[in-house]
Amino acid sequence: RFVPTVITQRILKDSGLDLAAIRDKQTNLNAQEIGDDRKRATQWKRKHWKCDPVFDETEVEKMVKSGINRLMSMQNRDGGWGWFSGYRERSYAHTTATVVHGLQVAKANGAAIVPGVLEKGLKWLRKHQDEEVSRLKKRLIDKRPRKGHADNMDAFVFMVLVDAGIVNDDMHRFLYRDRTKLSVYGKSMLGMALHRLEEGDELTMVLRNIEQYLVTDDENQTAYLDLQNGGYWWYWYGSEFEAHAYYLKLLAVTEPKGEKAAGLVKYLLNNRKHATYWNSTRDTALCIEALADYLRASGEDKPDMTLEIFVDGERKKAVDINADNLFSFDNKLVLEGQALSAGKHTVELRRSGTGPVYFNAYLTNFTLEDPITRAGLEIKVRRKVYRLERDDKTMQVSGSRGQAVGQRVERYKRIPLSSGDAVTSGDLVEVELEIESKNDYEYILFEDMKAAGFEPVNVRSGYIPNDIGAYVEFRDERVAFLVRQLARGKHSVSYRLRAEIPGTFSALPTKASAMYAPELKANSDEIKLTVLD
Repeated sequence: RFVPTVITQRILKDSGLDLAAIRDKQTNLNAQEIGDDRKRATQWKRKHWKCDPVFDETEVEKMVKSGINRLMSMQNRDGGWGWFSGYRERSYAHTTATVVHGLQVAKANGAAIVPGVLEKGLKWLRKHQDEEVSRLKKRLIDKRPRKGHADNMDAFVFMVLVDAGIVNDDMHRFLYRDRTKLSVYGKSMLGMALHRLEEGDELTMVLRNIEQYLVTDDENQTAYLDLQNGGYWWYWYGSEFEAHAYYLKLLAVTEPKGEKAAGLVKYLLNNRKHATYWNSTRDTALCIEALADYLRASGEDKPDMTLEIFVDGERKKAVDINADNLFSFDNKLVLEGQALSAGKHTVELRRSGTGPVYFNAYLTNFTLEDPITRAGLEIKVRRKVYRLERDDKTMQVSGSRGQAVGQRVERYKRIPLSSGDAVTSGDLVEVELEIESKNDYEYILFEDMKAAGFEPVNVRSGYIPNDIGAYVEFRDERVAFLVRQLARGKHSVSYRLRAEIPGTFSALPTKASAMYAPELKANSDEIKLTVLD
């Protein structure tokens, strides 16, 4: 835990910021909420806020010393690390490489490392790599079988040793030869080593190999890796966020100011759990490490700019952003009431100076539009409605004595309904919600507002078979799907209604929202249906 703390503190100090002053500053911490900063800031105060070790150099020194001493106590006699410590413990390549890399990063960020600890770990990794090279050359080592190709563990160890200036030319050749057999995680590690070795042509090829997995979302301004982990999702090199972190580290040294790196950063930030961590302490530490590399390489750690906001050509606000006010500048403009006239408006942000501009724009309005059309960005929901027409089939099944018996199977044919279409009282109708999510989310609520002349076929709430494992509540005026976890991608849920009361009715849009972050929202189109007697 001391490694990401050291990294964060070093960035703040290198930016010329006063750590003690930052500790006491609070600005608009959640830009998605609008209101008085002082009142809203009270909800963010925590007992440990002023005890955050990042802002206390003495506390960080204690953390580093404690962490180093614990690592020293767990280092085996051969210089490596294993799951535990003790006389009978054996060293493992992944554990040792992880510890050595962490020590390298900590040392590069100013942490004091006890002499000998890092050197012994590097010596163990070097010996391990030599043995793996021998196996790749079809030799038996300690009765272990020969290796057919270089693997992800070889890429990890190779990168760590290259960072220390230790280069094995044979392993270099094997890894580049077998690069297509590496996971995206392993390719990114190999790319880091190739950049350090200034192997431009080989690095270009590895980047091309990785980019075939890259998916860019121009609408959302994000980029992510479609890892297609398949059978090795369980292994360390199948970790989604660690793979993204190492790819970001690679982009930070090859293309820090490009759109791919910026999109990857936004994707990682969007997919934090509770806005504070990812899946584990390990991938969280690596993500912080990668974000730190990006901040330094892109120049985002030292902004010095003036930002102006224009609405319809008229300047509404100007603010200076630099190291002195980075955590306290006035970062919002709110226009309401008479300040906004009817019609189209153009909002323009103009920057002079250096540094990135991150912004969110929100519009809340009361509308009389008819029909209401769908909207959404991070989450989208599209409602489709079908009339169900009986289309029974007869199948041959085995009877009690083994004879062939015809059995009727109840089936329905789905006939799409558009707004304005009519059904007959008694008809079955199926409502399908097509859901598209840009990120992985938790605790999402979908409320489908039903037309007044229809009633659900099922009336008992609970878990029913559906694509996203939702808990379904059947209420008087709506059907609610409560989703514990919503994975990135496209999903579908459905339920059935029966047309009952004659008349023309409007089904208001399906509403999507995050239960604990209500600013995340979307809605479907409205639909009008007629029920005939």
